[in-house]
Amino acid sequence: MHVPHVPIEGSRPIAVPIYQTSGFSFDDPATMAESMGRPDKSFVYGRYSNPTVRSLEQAVADLEGGVAAVATGSGMGAINTVLLGLLKPGDHLVAQNSLYGGTAAMLNELIDRFGIEVTYVAENDPAALRAAVRPQTRLVYLETISNPMTLVADLPGMCAAARELGILSVVDNTFASPLLCRPIEHGADIVVHSSTKYLGGHSDIVGGIAVFADTALYERVWHFAIELGASPDPFAAWLTLRGMQTLALRMERHCSNALDLATRLQRHPAVTAVHYPGLASHPSHELAGKLLAGSGGVFSFDLAGGRAAGERFMSSVRLALLAPSLGGVETLVLHPATTSHRALSAEELRRSGIGEGTVRVAVGIEHPDDLWADFEQALA
Repeated sequence: MHVPHVPIEGSRPIAVPIYQTSGFSFDDPATMAESMGRPDKSFVYGRYSNPTVRSLEQAVADLEGGVAAVATGSGMGAINTVLLGLLKPGDHLVAQNSLYGGTAAMLNELIDRFGIEVTYVAENDPAALRAAVRPQTRLVYLETISNPMTLVADLPGMCAAARELGILSVVDNTFASPLLCRPIEHGADIVVHSSTKYLGGHSDIVGGIAVFADTALYERVWHFAIELGASPDPFAAWLTLRGMQTLALRMERHCSNALDLATRLQRHPAVTAVHYPGLASHPSHELAGKLLAGSGGVFSFDLAGGRAAGERFMSSVRLALLAPSLGGVETLVLHPATTSHRALSAEELRRSGIGEGTVRVAVGIEHPDDLWADFEQALA
């Protein structure tokens, strides 16, 4: 029953090991007691942290230019850990108009269940942010590239305004990844990711992570996180680390494929609009050129025939897959109004710019000519 541990001396493993254990044993009771309450002490229990998980946290914190990170079991786990860890009933937050549907639904839960008020403003309007702030305002919530309309937030302007007003800025950097943008460099206090997406990159894990620019803020949220219990599994953390080793290679192909496909689609007679910051027609095109190292691998487009045309298109693709999520090597399509943003009201969909005929495309790393051949036959 008691299996011996083999010590490693004189060498070290090339790959990060998977520490698939629920806890760790101690020789000294005082050391164990101290480790229960500090994130920088010995590993004690899987809900608190784990060496494999800590490797992931340090790797992503380093990529984002943060001091530390808290990994979670999902992207929404990271978002909820931050929001619930920093807000209390009666507080107020400011969020951008166009948000991921799960985040928007959670903000509605904060309103209904916890009496936390939310004001929505444009993602590129620091003046509107300043006007919306109240004495009870605690944070502003932004997305580097919004889901699914790909609007780019004015991170330097919005984060600077937040800091002047003494409120925290939280930025979801999932669509950009640290390869295209590092929000902490533009003044953000906290960066969140669904590591399910580009960080993992292979559609085989669910995970999330929050990165902090300040140690005190990190420790504050860490203490809440271990009580909330949205902890990641070590194997999922290991798969994320393995995926991250090819992040730079994959992001280059995601971005080039997305630009190629978006450019061809905007010339197709069945398409009324393409929403991609890499196109000169996109309202965030100029800002994206200044802020991002690439325009990302996700875009959306509107079909002339509305929802019926969108359903026919998504039923007709052969190479692309009709599926949720994004960031994997496969190209995925979905209908935001009835899937990722199904919890939004008609007014909230309108505010986000999502129409009945809007189709979101998460572009993979297939050959661009193969992708266009598939889209062209589906549009026909």
